[in-house]
Amino acid sequence: MIEFKPAGASKTTLTELMIPAYANFSGKIHGGTLLSLMDKVAYACAYKHAGNYCVTVSVNRVEFLQPVEVGDMIYMDAEVHYVGRSSMIIGIEVSSENFKTNTRRPTNSSYFTMVAKDDAGNPTTVPGLILETETHIRNFIKAMKLKELVGKLKDDLLEIETQLHYQVDFELLKKERCKILREPE
Repeated sequence: MIEFKPAGASKTTLTELMIPAYANFSGKIHGGTLLSLMDKVAYACAYKHAGNYCVTVSVNRVEFLQPVEVGDMIYMDAEVHYVGRSSMIIGIEVSSENFKTNTRRPTNSSYFTMVAKDDAGNPTTVPGLILETETHIRNFIKAMKLKELVGKLKDDLLEIETQLHYQVDFELLKKERCKILREPE
């Protein structure tokens, strides 16, 4: 196995024309369609870096900045931003090109966490990352901080769930836009 690979070596671009079958009733492309395509480009990028089969572990922070229209060409640019022992955080930027207006604009961004697997389906070590540019350094640090925040959020949600007191927290609901059919016992 190669011990380290350059960050730029994993760069992967997927392009696809948005057809009517991908759209909702208003002619906008379904978010799920875009997520599926983002998963494909994340896989290809992760595989390029790891040299092994990879699985999606989580999707962190998906932002839908602008709608994508039928007839647009989308460009999905993915690159490994961070590597752990067997995991990689893949940064994805999506842009949409309208051929009529000859304009291109950013539409989506996301981070996918992928894990490399060996032939037996166990996590396997991935090459380290050579940070070639200031952007690569910034992306690595940003992804490290994202990983830390996601871990903290998981811990916080688990704590909330285990310490939930319906009698006490019930009062919080009275200020919210919800209707309670049965009060807690």
